[in-house]
Amino acid sequence: MKHKTESRERVPFWLRWLVPVILVLTWLALAGVGGPTFGRLEEVSSNDQASFLPASAEATAAQDWQAKFRDSDEVPGVIVIESDEPFTPAQLGEVAALRADLEELKLGSAVIGPIPSEDGKAVQFIAPISESEVEVQEAVKELRDLVAGAAPEGLRTFVTGPAGLAADLVAAFAGIDGILLLVALAAVFVILLVVYRSLLLPFMVLLTSVFALCAAILLVFGMAQAGWIQLNGQSQGILSILVIGAATDYALLYVARFREALTHTTNRTAAALTAWRTSFEPILASGATVIIALLCLLFSDLNSNKALGPVAAAGIICSLFAALTLLPALMALLGRTAFWPFRPKLAPADEREPELVTGLEGQKGLWRATGELVRRRPRTIWIASVLLLAAASAGVLQLKANGVPQTDVILTASNAVDGQDALARHFDAGSGSPAVVVADEGKAQEVLDAVKAADGVGEAYLLAEGGVPITGAPGTPTEPDVREGKVLINATLNSAADSLEAEEAVKALRVDVKAVDPGALVGGVTATALDTNTTAQRDLVIIIPVVLVVILFILMLLLRSVLAPVLLVLSVVLSYAAAMGVSALVFNNILGFPGADATVPLFGFVFLVALGVDYNIFLMSRVREESLKHGTRPGILRGLGVTGGVITSAGVVLAATFAALGVIPIMFLVQLAFIVAFGVLLDTVLVRSLLVPALAYDIGPKIWWPGKLSRPEAEERPDRDEALLAKTPAG
Repeated sequence: MKHKTESRERVPFWLRWLVPVILVLTWLALAGVGGPTFGRLEEVSSNDQASFLPASAEATAAQDWQAKFRDSDEVPGVIVIESDEPFTPAQLGEVAALRADLEELKLGSAVIGPIPSEDGKAVQFIAPISESEVEVQEAVKELRDLVAGAAPEGLRTFVTGPAGLAADLVAAFAGIDGILLLVALAAVFVILLVVYRSLLLPFMVLLTSVFALCAAILLVFGMAQAGWIQLNGQSQGILSILVIGAATDYALLYVARFREALTHTTNRTAAALTAWRTSFEPILASGATVIIALLCLLFSDLNSNKALGPVAAAGIICSLFAALTLLPALMALLGRTAFWPFRPKLAPADEREPELVTGLEGQKGLWRATGELVRRRPRTIWIASVLLLAAASAGVLQLKANGVPQTDVILTASNAVDGQDALARHFDAGSGSPAVVVADEGKAQEVLDAVKAADGVGEAYLLAEGGVPITGAPGTPTEPDVREGKVLINATLNSAADSLEAEEAVKALRVDVKAVDPGALVGGVTATALDTNTTAQRDLVIIIPVVLVVILFILMLLLRSVLAPVLLVLSVVLSYAAAMGVSALVFNNILGFPGADATVPLFGFVFLVALGVDYNIFLMSRVREESLKHGTRPGILRGLGVTGGVITSAGVVLAATFAALGVIPIMFLVQLAFIVAFGVLLDTVLVRSLLVPALAYDIGPKIWWPGKLSRPEAEERPDRDEALLAKTPAG
């Protein structure tokens, strides 16, 4: 009792009550403002394909020229009406009458059609939708309702093309906020209940995560409203998952140090401050690593990547602040009550700082067994781990990350995807999404001839004012629209606009037209996909080395070493390669995906390497702390034992939160969910638990080279380890 009273006298009233209460109230105010903002993100969010374009690619330049030829920003909606048998004259008459109904909707400029197919089994209309007049998804719904109700009985109707696909993509993201958040929070809550066996503590940790997300949403909303960032459904979903996972991870580390501190003192404020001091450096280093790695996405030439970097970094910043301010304040107010009904007890004085001989003293169960295995067979363990990871990495050769057709992006039933299939059955597959050539006025005819002769091109026309093709038919325009000395040519491809065959056709087309007009540009849907894939592969070469250098520098500052950080980075890179290898096998042979988006390897790298290093930071910062007291080899085993439970729990939580991304029926997010979830578990179970400790133990004090800890220590000589172990009690 005397000890308890003295402890309270050492901590002033303002620190015991005033500061924690102010911090909690401040976060309550932030949550009160940020929470309602969650429902307003749609105001500043867009899934427009323009937000994903390569910033400096040829397709982007071509699109800028297209905008100069248009009085309004229109997206074509392609209406397809299909029959199993050739249309009868009566059916053709009914279908032709649809044009008047479509015009009455006044969605954009003049409707083109009806255009019958050569086999007589399908008819298409092209209905331009002006984005300045109506939302694309609303316009597509109107078109689908109208066509389905007015088409002759027994015919199938579709609204596809860029407008239809965009509308279905938006629909796939519908409800992303609520569903994703509920799934992630439910998974985390169940895991925390199992880990802590406490009724109150899981709520405190989740409260920290949710408040961090509210602050992040407020920050991101402000940045998007100011025009600093472009928010889309993809980055919005990743933000929620990243904040919940990261904030929970940081909270788990703090709570572990707080619980440990409560075994040394009866003063809850002193325990909270001790936990803050001992967890501040690893949490800050971990957060800084992820933040800087995410900001490296600003080096990307893809607008979608540039947008995600600041959005996700803002989320991690809020996670850091919540874990280092709100959670300590809550723990300082609650003390041991937070762990009810299994409250930590004050340990006897002689057990608070055990004298270590091997590093296994005081450990029990799984982590003592793991430490014993590492101590006895370090070289066998790390070599076997490296070989296992290397074998798994071989699967990366089967990764087909060169893009997928847009029709494969949406994993649920899609009227637009079915419509693209119908188009391919009856028309030039690229109709509705032509390649667009921007050429000099003086070379218009020469370029047009080159386009018509190009492989993979069905039809090509110069465009008159209003985007009307110049076909030479009586009554049609004869003079091309000229803007600033440029003309436009539309080229319908023989292959579906989102197919790999169409991309090859665009590559050949670019070569052909530039031979005639070096300044010509080839754009359109296919060119955009091609340039996006090319840019994504270029980003891999540039961003990955930058991220590795940044992480290496942070680890060197944290561990005061060169060798240890180099080995840690190599281990995480090998773990990433193994995760990608296994993912490739799963995608190809189990899930049956046709490939992967070209940005998947980069996103997987940024998240896996940055988050994977987190666990090595948590481990090695504690190992260094213990090594300063007891020597390197005992410090490694002690650090492994005391961090084993918390890091494993953190890994499971992060894997579960990222796995929640799989509820969104978008191939990119499903693939990212699997890669990160599997990779985090691999890093937690194998790399951090076996590979890194065994390698460090085998190397010994030299792991800290060239720091002071790298000097040889007599008690760490292998011949003495065995002798001292014989004198150490097994418990």
